[in-house]
Amino acid sequence: MEKKAIEDSPIQYMIIPPELLTPELLAQLQELGLVIQDGMIHAKDVGMGFGASLVQSRFYEDNRVMRNFFKVECVRDGEVIWTEDFQNLVVDVGLDDSLDKHLKGSSYTATWFVGLTDGATVTVAAGDTMVTHAGWVDTQTYSNATRPALTLGTVSGQSVDNSASVAAFNINGGQTFGGAFVCSDNTVGGTSGILYGAGAFTGGDRAVINGDTVNVTVTLTAAAS
Repeated sequence: MEKKAIEDSPIQYMIIPPELLTPELLAQLQELGLVIQDGMIHAKDVGMGFGASLVQSRFYEDNRVMRNFFKVECVRDGEVIWTEDFQNLVVDVGLDDSLDKHLKGSSYTATWFVGLTDGATVTVAAGDTMVTHAGWVDTQTYSNATRPALTLGTVSGQSVDNSASVAAFNINGGQTFGGAFVCSDNTVGGTSGILYGAGAFTGGDRAVINGDTVNVTVTLTAAAS
């Protein structure tokens, strides 16, 4: 991204998807004379051709500094037949719960579980809850008595994951999956508790059959900016 290209552009504003606002991109924008203020990116020099409001984004609302990453793999007869890596959106109720338990709570034991969504077009929204999530459906095509627990290891470098004890689903039927989620309710198909976050496969729907095992690794991260 070159400064001259920005100066010559007739565009008055543009929207950058929150998932593209990486620390590296933000550093480049700052080098070009842009600043983040009130959840929007502004030009320090309004003569750059964009006007006062350069880039509209919901950086502080949707591109959360708390990010989660999923790795989902399907194992059949001892072989991995497909793998999906994707980012998870921490929804509003998940963020509220994190603030409430971390900053206000005096006694709290974290208990989180992993779920899978069906293969319909999965769309996760910031306003999703365990009760209401129009863009995805909780699938129950597995024989586990409960949703697999999210057993996290040691926090290091603002990151923690369950790689030492992945969430394993014992598939008991044909199904297509489209994503995964983290919640505080271990009941299969349950709608109580807190939805922490959810995400959609980037490679489209993935099929499973009876006897497959679907392993889910979740990495939770936090950043200061």
